[in-house]
Amino acid sequence: MIEIGGELRTAGVNEQHEPWLIGIDKPIEGEGRALQAILKLSGKSLATSGSYRKFIERDGHKFSHAINPQTGFPVEHPVLSVSVIADNCTLADAYATACLVQGLEWSFELAREKKLEVFCIYADDNNKMQTQATPGFEQLMQDPEKQ
Repeated sequence: MIEIGGELRTAGVNEQHEPWLIGIDKPIEGEGRALQAILKLSGKSLATSGSYRKFIERDGHKFSHAINPQTGFPVEHPVLSVSVIADNCTLADAYATACLVQGLEWSFELAREKKLEVFCIYADDNNKMQTQATPGFEQLMQDPEKQ
């Protein structure tokens, strides 16, 4: 398992002869870290793109580092984090970034079209964190509370 800057590639198994256990952070601000999910992964790449760590705040409003190429302005939708499983890191990273920019519905349309596995964390209308995943991504997930 090789991880560089949030993108990773897995092959084979870990020391316990099991698929690699990969954590996906909860999109929370501050110094602390908590896991939203844990994946069992082997022979695939994973990239996560999020707007919860890289932003600026002006007059009480947060502006994401992710820029909508159609408007030239920071994205303004409720998606906080997108994780994509693909055959290689380049594709996983490119798709995760595109999904973060384009939003929830577009992400799952892309997943169907490209046969990708996608996991999105977003804020609902009440600003409560929700998740949505493709069925294949869900099959690889474990509850971090049970680890």
